[in-house]
Amino acid sequence: MRLLARCLLGVPVVLALLTCSLAPAVAAEDVKKDAKHSQNLGKSRTSSKNDLDLKEVVFVIQSQSNSFHAERAKQLEQNILKQAADLTQRMIQSWTHCILSEEIQELPRVLLLHLLDKHEGAWTILPLLPHFSTSFSRNSSWIFFCEEETRIHIPKLLETLRRYDPSKEWFLGKALHDEQSTIIHHYAFAEDPTIFKFPDFAAGWALSLPLINKLTKRLKSESLKSDFTIDLKHEIALYIWDKGSGPHLTPVPEFCTDDMSSPKATNCATMFHTFLPLCGNPVKEMAVFVAVKTCKKFHDDRIPIVKQTWEGQARLIEYYSDYAESSIPTIDLGVPNTERGHCGKTFAILERFLNHSSDTTTWLVIVDDDTLISISRLRNLLSCYDSTEPVFLGERYGYGLGTGGYSYITGGGGMVFSREAVRRLLASKCRCYSNDAPDDMVLGMCFSGLGIPVTHSPLFHQARPVDYPEDYLSHQVPISFHKHWNIDPIKVYFTWLAPNGKDASSGRKQAHFKEEL
Repeated sequence: MRLLARCLLGVPVVLALLTCSLAPAVAAEDVKKDAKHSQNLGKSRTSSKNDLDLKEVVFVIQSQSNSFHAERAKQLEQNILKQAADLTQRMIQSWTHCILSEEIQELPRVLLLHLLDKHEGAWTILPLLPHFSTSFSRNSSWIFFCEEETRIHIPKLLETLRRYDPSKEWFLGKALHDEQSTIIHHYAFAEDPTIFKFPDFAAGWALSLPLINKLTKRLKSESLKSDFTIDLKHEIALYIWDKGSGPHLTPVPEFCTDDMSSPKATNCATMFHTFLPLCGNPVKEMAVFVAVKTCKKFHDDRIPIVKQTWEGQARLIEYYSDYAESSIPTIDLGVPNTERGHCGKTFAILERFLNHSSDTTTWLVIVDDDTLISISRLRNLLSCYDSTEPVFLGERYGYGLGTGGYSYITGGGGMVFSREAVRRLLASKCRCYSNDAPDDMVLGMCFSGLGIPVTHSPLFHQARPVDYPEDYLSHQVPISFHKHWNIDPIKVYFTWLAPNGKDASSGRKQAHFKEEL
């Protein structure tokens, strides 16, 4: 008995609690695959000069405060801890004598990003690096970041990280690169955009603590620029690279975005769900009101594209212009067209929606006349959100986040509002400072002042498909793209957004998602 007691001294009490009480955090199928994979890898620990225990890895889930996203992140946290508990339990069961007690692995720390810091710019990661340096430098080797839909095989991840000396500066991830120079990256590396690699967040990415410490010192000596955050994964890679004085991204083949059912996944430490979320029945057609912003000079070239592509999916749709044209028809809100922003027009649309639409129309979508969008996919996505909450949804950008700025939903990819969000906004005194102010940025500023965070979805796109890495789009079911410049917009719509056989196959995966929740 004394011998057994000595063997058990190193076992954290929390292990027993987790092993007995943790409910499956993701779908049963996912957990079974995790367990099977863990059993195979856990039979023998990889010996390496860079030995690594679970307690040396800090997991950071890039979570959001919206109730749907927070719950998904919490489920991933539970899955990580359950895998860790199972792995540790198997180690205990495999002991043959007490000398192995030193190999007991404590459970890792799992952090949810939206709970770490209420600062508006916490989602941009860099402002949090000093916290990571202070809190984890002594006992940790790696900070591993992932999205809420990233799936992780803990033993394989440990095996992968052991290949890299944690005393050195490492930036690890699945490498993406631009096929051509693009506006969303400010045309960086225009001569050869393929040379610069940046991580696909969906596959997970890791920073060693020495690199965290180095970046922290730099942040203390030079504050972050107060400009735009447009594509975080690219901008973080640029900051770490530091014009060549910092490390490049090291591609890690085990960081994957393959689906868990893919044969390729057997060699992966991480995987990613590639389906469109569906949390029950799609929201009803009459629950979604679509407002298209246009002006007289685009009536003849842009509006026909909308009518040939996605207009038929929208049961409730109106076109708002500076000129009433009955053949479309367009509605003149009495706000003159401006060459710059369209804040006056957008707030007039918000007022019209709240005061003239039915209370059963719970969602408002505002798009440009050169936005290409799938309303049917959007109705699926909206089934995961509570319209009684103030939801402001789309592709998230940031302005001046290093110096107390704000986040906003960029307008070109489409801005989605719950009725409650519109009600709270218009009940406030926040309005345009001029008719030609940028509407999306003013909205971001207003919602920030109201304490309503924007909700990000990577399925909305401010730019064209050619502006994104092909591998990045390969694990998406996109909802929107923007701009007709140098493309055939009708071809883009029917290639990427129109209902087709691909949507039917994603529907089977959507049903699987429903079972998880």
